[in-house]
Formats: sequence, structure tokens, C-alpha cells
Amino acid sequence: MVQNRTLKRLDQTQLDQAVRRHEMFRNARMGGARANLSFCDLSGLDLSGRDLAHADFVGAGLRGANLAGARLDCASFFVADLRQANFDGASLIKADLRGACLRGAILVGANLFEADLRDGSLAEKDRSGHLHMVQIDASPAEADGADLSGANLTNARMSGVMAIHTDFSDAVMRGCKLVRATMRGANFTGSNMEGADLSGADLRGACLRGAVLTGATMVMTDLTDADVEEALTDKPVGRVVAELGRSLEDLLADHMAWVGSSGAQGAMLDLSGFDLRHAPSLAHMCLTMLRAQGATLYGLDLSGVQLQAAVLDKSDLRGASLADGDLRGISLRHAKLNNANLRNVNLRPLVFDEQRSRPADLSGAKLRYADLSGACLRSVNLGNADLSFANLRGCDLARTDLTGAKLFGAKLERRALAEGAILDGVAGLKL
Repeated sequence: MVQNRTLKRLDQTQLDQAVRRHEMFRNARMGGARANLSFCDLSGLDLSGRDLAHADFVGAGLRGANLAGARLDCASFFVADLRQANFDGASLIKADLRGACLRGAILVGANLFEADLRDGSLAEKDRSGHLHMVQIDASPAEADGADLSGANLTNARMSGVMAIHTDFSDAVMRGCKLVRATMRGANFTGSNMEGADLSGADLRGACLRGAVLTGATMVMTDLTDADVEEALTDKPVGRVVAELGRSLEDLLADHMAWVGSSGAQGAMLDLSGFDLRHAPSLAHMCLTMLRAQGATLYGLDLSGVQLQAAVLDKSDLRGASLADGDLRGISLRHAKLNNANLRNVNLRPLVFDEQRSRPADLSGAKLRYADLSGACLRSVNLGNADLSFANLRGCDLARTDLTGAKLFGAKLERRALAEGAILDGVAGLKL
């Protein structure tokens, strides 16, 4: 037996009072109390930026509510109505979203690490002690999929979820459980599904273009009419390290000797077209003037590396760490650097003498969700690069060429652009 449950309507003032008491509770202050908003109608209300971790939203109606940037870790949204709700940039770590309706919800860049999005239904006892199913809203749900682009769904539990035409583009879904999930027509472009379990999932007509599927379990997965072009799987991309003829360690030693002797000894290393995913760590290595055009360096640890004047055009460095690296004068034209760690990298021009210098060239590079905080991007060519949702806080952007670049959702300060950055044709810039 299914019965409708009447929700208690709260206005913004009543909600603000409950949130203030919850925040006092979170800070162990006198008079605080955990927010119990179960079966409350909060549709259209504003909770943006508030701390509601561990709050109770069981069966609540939050249709069209604004929760952008809110802290909702370990909160319970069991069978809640979240249609068209805005969770942009919200933190939902370990949140309980079982049975919640997320159709049309915005979760761009949200953190759903280890969140539970499996199916769920709610039952309660009536006065006679009999169980009956509770239906929160009998009105028909919208067919539009939720927007989870760029969301962190690492280790999230989504087995059996209905996510038809949902946008998971650029989402991080490592270790995500998607057993028997229905995701027909969903968009997984550029998403990272490394180690995900897609057993028995329905992905008919889905777009997996450029997705990372290494280590993914795909037993009985239905990929009929799915677009898997440029998807990264366990199959090698191009040549493998074993084809180098000698150990990579020996070749790196020769390259360092070549660099140190200005070409008099050793030999320059050319790794163009090689798949280096299973290569030994290259962190803190001297790879000055390395050639690795079209190489696959996905997820590698290159922190502290020296790559001055190196040529890595069209290389795949998604998810790689180049933090604190010396990349002066590097060429990364049309390279894939989505979700890469580029904190504090030095990309200023490589100066040879008073008349000659070589600026870094990242024109056309894909840097969506990349972390460039604290990086020196002085005079770098970022023409037509995609820096959407990238972290550019604390960057030196003096004379940086951003002509035609995409900066939708990018995080940066207005003062960083005051030193002559070239912004002709920039799209999505909001300060």
C-alpha cells in the first residue's frame, strides 16, 4: 500500500533559524541543535554556503532549492525530492542520497566522495502497526537528467541507479559502483571511471568519448551504439615501453648526460607515441628538451620534474601531477591536462640570453578542472585553451595570452588580470 505524505512547509526565516541552531550544534555551542528537516517542504529556499553536515533531510522536498557551495557531508537525503535543486560546488561527502530524485538537479563540481545514490524506498507504520510505503510527491517527474559534470563521485555507490541522459562529463568516478545502473544516453565525455564496476550496466547510446576506463569491470555491460572513441582502456595506446629496446632507466641516464654535456655525450630521449602509464616514476627527473609528442602519461607522478623546452604536444597528461615542476619554455599544444595537478609550476619564458627567450606554449590545451594555483603563467600562450573550472588562484598572469580561451567556472582573482593579460575573445570569464 502506498500513501502520500504531507510535507510541512517552512519559510526562509524558519529555515534560517534551524540552520543557525545546526551551525551552533556543529561548533559545540550552547543552544545548538541538529537540523531535523525531514518531511519539510523547502522548495525554492536558499541554503547556499551553509554548514548542514549530518543534517536530516529524509523525505524532504527541496525542488528548486539553492544549496550551492553548502557543506552537506554525511547528510541524509533519503528519498528526498531534489529536482532542479542547485548543488553547484557543494560538498556531499558520504551523503545518503538513496532513492532521492535528482532529475534536473545541478551538481557541477560537487564532491560526492563515497556518497550513496542507490535505489531506496521509505516505509512507515500506521496506528495499527502495519507498514506502508510512503510516496512524497505524486506529480510526474521531469525527464531531464541531472548535471553532474566535473563532480567527484569517487567510490560512490550507484548500483541500480536510473541516470538516463545524465551529464557526467569530466566527472571523477574512480571506484564507483554502477552495477546494473541504467544510464542510456548519458554523457561521460572525459570522465574518469578508473576501477569503476559497470557490470550489467545499460549504457546504450551513451557517450564515452575520451573517458578513462582503465581497470573498469564491464562484464555484461551493454554498450550498444555507445561512442567510445578515444576512450582510455587497459589496452596500450601506441607503443609500449618494452619496445624501446633498452631499459627506460638507461635511456634516461643517457638523456641527462646529453643535457649536462650540451649534446657532447649521451643521446636525446624521444618518447613520442609511447604509452608510459606503467613506466617507473619520473618525479624530480631531469627531462629538459624531452620529446614526447602524442605520448600517454595519464596519471603519472611528474612532481618536481624539469621539462624546460620539452615538446609534449598532443600528449595525454590527464590526472598527472606536475606540481612544483620547472616547465619554462615547454610546448604542450593541444595536450590533455584535465584534472592535472599543476600547483606552483614555473611556466615563465626560458631565457637564453638578452635577445633570445622561449615562452611556454599551451595553445589549444585542455585544462578543465586542472589545479594551477600558485603557478607562474607569465607570458604563456594559452590561446584557445579550455580552462573551464580550473583553479587559477594566486597565479602570475602578467602578459599571459588568453585569446579565445574558455574560462567558464574558473577560479581566479581580478587583480591577476591587471598586469597586461590578453583577454581578446575570452569566453565565460566572471569575476
